[in-house]
Amino acid sequence: MQELSYTIKDPDGVHARPAGLLVKAMQGFQSKVTVRVGGKEADGKKLFALMALGIKQGADITLTADGPDEAAALASAQSILVENL
Repeated sequence: MQELSYTIKDPDGVHARPAGLLVKAMQGFQSKVTVRVGGKEADGKKLFALMALGIKQGADITLTADGPDEAAALASAQSILVENL
């Protein structure tokens, strides 16, 4: 299991477009991906679950990947986060 921490910089927080990009990318990996923020967590492969977290600007999120391609999944997630959030 590997983890990635990231602070959301986008003034709109995690909104539909970047959340969709992240979810779509994570669905391409076998590893289980979980997004945690403020004591809540969601499946990183489900858009509505991710949006339900209501992640705002300045929030510190943690992505956890567990599986055979966990490193690649988190590398992809980090790229999407940096470029879009």
